[in-house]
Amino acid sequence: MRIYKDIITGDEMFSDTYRVKLIDEVIYEVTGKLVTRHQDDIKIDGFNPSAEEADEGTDSNVQSGVDIVLNHRLVETYAFGDKKSYTLYLKDYMKKLVAKLEEKAPDQVDVFKTNTNKVMKDILGRFKELQFFTGESMDCDGMVAMMEYRDIDGASVPVMMFFKHGLEEEKF
Repeated sequence: MRIYKDIITGDEMFSDTYRVKLIDEVIYEVTGKLVTRHQDDIKIDGFNPSAEEADEGTDSNVQSGVDIVLNHRLVETYAFGDKKSYTLYLKDYMKKLVAKLEEKAPDQVDVFKTNTNKVMKDILGRFKELQFFTGESMDCDGMVAMMEYRDIDGASVPVMMFFKHGLEEEKF
């Protein structure tokens, strides 16, 4: 299994357990699904609660959301109220990535600059449909992943987008 972490914050962003597609050598599109989890769904072999411990009508803890967000503890951010504020963040973030690439993979700098501009122009055209997520540290200096719902086979499916060059791969 591979875990993909933000190279700036070290936050875990996603793993290869989902369907992952690389777009124009710069954006990973990761397809998730909506899930609902109940805290009391945990079953342990040999555990038999006594009558005193039976449910007394308390509410169970239910967690609903996109599996990628829940599994990797991503946090939705509302820092970008409009396209202009996101564009300012993006320019700053791209400078940080280019500096990292010049150190570690100088041959990727031109690919990154050229293809990112093309891909982001398309994505920014759908800005109003996007949701934004940071890693667990909630540090907006690092990667802010994007998510949109797409109609796939008649169903609304969450697709998250991550910058390939802003991630490091960790094998387990």
